Amino acid sequence: MAAGGDRSAGDVSSPLAQRLNYLFANMHPPGAPYTNGHVAEEISRGTEEYGGVGLTEQYLSMLRNGRRANPSPDVLRALAKFFAVPVGYLMGDLSASQAERVEEEVRFLVAMRDQRVRAIALRSVGLPPEVQDSLNTIIAQFRQQMNLPADPPDAGSEERP
Repeated sequence: MAAGGDRSAGDVSSPLAQRLNYLFANMHPPGAPYTNGHVAEEISRGTEEYGGVGLTEQYLSMLRNGRRANPSPDVLRALAKFFAVPVGYLMGDLSASQAERVEEEVRFLVAMRDQRVRAIALRSVGLPPEVQDSLNTIIAQFRQQMNLPADPPDAGSEERP
């Protein structure tokens, strides 16, 4: 296990703790959030896949609550691989806009878990851009009629190509 830097107990304000908690809250199978134990076991069991990193449930808990904030690069690479995000996201090497892009992709994946959302998105594939724009306008009108914000929470304002 990697040695970690000490922080005061419960310092979830550390960027690493915030990012790990964000991934735990969002990057999981539908209806089945991951536990610290599950993630630690998967990483430790898949020695080759995760670079031979050994990770305990307790250490992962300390990373998530901010009591440890300086894991080895190997631990960060293994966690990034498990959650399918760039390691720079966990290392804090990304710019704010790059980190936001990673979180935008996570939000997209979360939205795509909903079968109805997925069906709407898939049905629009192959339609001309002007028809897709019309569908987007119709959805915006429905949102307005239902007193919902123009964009879903955390949807971001950047358009997808």
